[in-house]
Amino acid sequence: MTQTLTLRRPDDWHLHLRDGAMLAGVLPETARHFARAIIMPNLVPPVVTGAQAAAYRGRILAALPEGMAFEPLMTLYLTEETDPDDVAAAAQSGLVTAVKLYPAGATTNSASGVQDFDKVRPVLEKMAEIGLPLCVHGEVTTPEVDIFDREAVFIERVLDPVRKATPGLRVVMEHITTANGIDYVKSQDDMGGTITAHHLVINRNHILVGGIHPHYYCLPVAKREEHRQALVAAATGGDAHFFLGTDSAPHTDANKQSACGCAGCFTATNTMSVLAEVFEREGALDRLEGFASLNGPAFYRLPANEDRITLEKGAPVAYPARIETGEGPVTVFDPGFPLHWRVV
Repeated sequence: MTQTLTLRRPDDWHLHLRDGAMLAGVLPETARHFARAIIMPNLVPPVVTGAQAAAYRGRILAALPEGMAFEPLMTLYLTEETDPDDVAAAAQSGLVTAVKLYPAGATTNSASGVQDFDKVRPVLEKMAEIGLPLCVHGEVTTPEVDIFDREAVFIERVLDPVRKATPGLRVVMEHITTANGIDYVKSQDDMGGTITAHHLVINRNHILVGGIHPHYYCLPVAKREEHRQALVAAATGGDAHFFLGTDSAPHTDANKQSACGCAGCFTATNTMSVLAEVFEREGALDRLEGFASLNGPAFYRLPANEDRITLEKGAPVAYPARIETGEGPVTVFDPGFPLHWRVV
């Protein structure tokens, strides 16, 4: 028997679109289901000024296929040279929705990130003054910290001190992967947390058991099963602190399946199907709209979308194994179980 679920059109509060041929190839996969997305600025070179954000937004809209409706919400890449006045002007014009903090070396194209947080304090204070959110990649990068502990150590050494030093700064802890992150966000005011579809599904065994599986390798890396379960409980539990940010990150197969493979899971194509399966298993389909369509706009002080989408449950969906782009094929995330829900 067919089942249907109608909800407000969702948004993606953490998305990588890249640029050029890759942008053209992957943008339709997001625009098919999502109305808006927070666009990551870690291009080469990164998007660090309002002028660069405006130019990048123009390229995204130029690549949008005719007939598709999609709004890119732009961000600036925080560096130690970022000008607080430029940030304020970009925000007040409506051009940018947030600023992104990458600790230097944390993930793909993050070499220009922050090493000395005292140098960005004037920017953070200006953001607190005008209410502009800071999106953080929550990992330390010091070599002595185990990669599976980077998120928990970041909260203790960086995030909590920054928040205490900058009262009123609104922060999104992105792609949370640990119970530590969930607990911290829950305890804070003026704070949100994004959770990806893939971190709701995989733990670190999926990456390493039975051989190395490069298409499950992402940063922050997936953690123990107990942490995955904490993420599922947070996403499906109805807490308004948490909302969807896919961190969908396209890399060509050649760049994933190499001696030094890139980090990132490409989930734009099947995120809504994956989420429906996860929420149904938890008996929480009635909370999917909150997580995917309502909590994010509420945090960013934007209206929820008026348009609706409908998901239908039936025979397993035959998603393509990969998306062809002008740069090469990009493998679509495989959750490892059949997906019975599709957007119709």
